[in-house]
Amino acid sequence: MKKRCFVQSALAAGVILAAAAIFGQTHLAFEVATVKPSPPLDMGKLKDEAQAGRMPRFGAHVEGSRAEYFYMSMKDLIANAYQMKGYQISGPAWLATERFDIIAKLPDGASKDDAPPMLQALLAERFKLTIHRDAHEGDVLGLLVGKDGPKLKESPAAAEPIDENAPLKPGERKIDTPDGPIRVSRNADGSTTINRGVKGTFKQRVNMQDQTIQLESSQTTMAGFADMLTTILQMGGGGGRQVVDMTGLKGNYQVAVEISFADAMAAARAQGLMPPMAPPSGGAAGNSPATASEPTGGSTVFESVKKLGLKLEPRKANVEQLVIDHVEKTPTED
Repeated sequence: MKKRCFVQSALAAGVILAAAAIFGQTHLAFEVATVKPSPPLDMGKLKDEAQAGRMPRFGAHVEGSRAEYFYMSMKDLIANAYQMKGYQISGPAWLATERFDIIAKLPDGASKDDAPPMLQALLAERFKLTIHRDAHEGDVLGLLVGKDGPKLKESPAAAEPIDENAPLKPGERKIDTPDGPIRVSRNADGSTTINRGVKGTFKQRVNMQDQTIQLESSQTTMAGFADMLTTILQMGGGGGRQVVDMTGLKGNYQVAVEISFADAMAAARAQGLMPPMAPPSGGAAGNSPATASEPTGGSTVFESVKKLGLKLEPRKANVEQLVIDHVEKTPTED
C-alpha cells in the first residue's frame, strides 16, 4: 500500500513538473511588441548618415529589456528566431524581399538568450508561422585547396571574441546574429569594417575607378571565410548554396576578394534593395545581359577564390533545413 502511494505521488510530482515546464515554455514571449512593414529606404538620408560617419539602423539588436529588428526580411527574422542561416530557410520567394521593423520589450527577469524563442512566439502569433525541420543530403559548394596549394598569408595572431560589454565607438553599431554579435563601423576613408569576433574582421571598400567592391579580412578562419562567401553567393544569385570549408587548413589568415559592380547590383536586387534592371530601348526587362547596362569591372567570386590558391566545387553534404509550412505576408495588428 505504501509502495503504491509512493508511486502515485512520484507520478503526480512528475506531471506537475512537466506541466510547469510546458507553462514556462508557452509563456516565453515578449511583454509587448510592435510590428510594421519597413518603410522604403531614404537614399538621401542614408548618404547623409554615411558622410557623418553613422551606421544605419539595420538588423537585430537586443540590449537590456529592449529588442529591435530593423529592415529585416522575413527570412532573416526566421533565421534569427531559430538561430539558423538564411540559406537553411526553405519557403516562398517573398521571404527574402518583404521587410519589417519590430520593437519589443522583454519581460522582467528575461535575458538576451530568451529573445530568439520570444521572436519565434511573436512570428507564430502575428504571422501565423508554422515550420518543420528536415535534414537531407543536398548540393553545397566545397571550399577546397587548389592544385598548386594555397596562396594565403597567415595572421600573426588569432582573432579575439567580441566583448559585448565594451562601449560602442563613434559611428559603430552592434548587430546580433545567429552566430553571435558583430560590430559594424564606418571609416573615415568611406570603407566599412565588420568585426565578427573569432571569425575575423572584414573591411569593405568601394573602388569607383575599378568599378569593384573589395572585401578584405584579417585573422579569419577558413570557416569564417566560407561563411562570407556563402553570404556573397546567396545574395548574388549563386543558387543560394552553402559554402562548406573542406580545405583542412587550421589557423587564421588574411584574405581578399574582389566583386564586380554587376555582381553587387545583382546582390542588391536579390535582397530588394534596388529595382529590377531597366531594359534597353525596345527590350523586355530581364532579357538583356547585365553587360549591356551595368559596369562589369572586377573579378567574380570564383575567380577571386582561385587567385588565393583555393577553389569552389560542387559537393554533397548533409544540410539541415527549416521548411516553412505556412506564413502570412501581412502581420495581425498591434
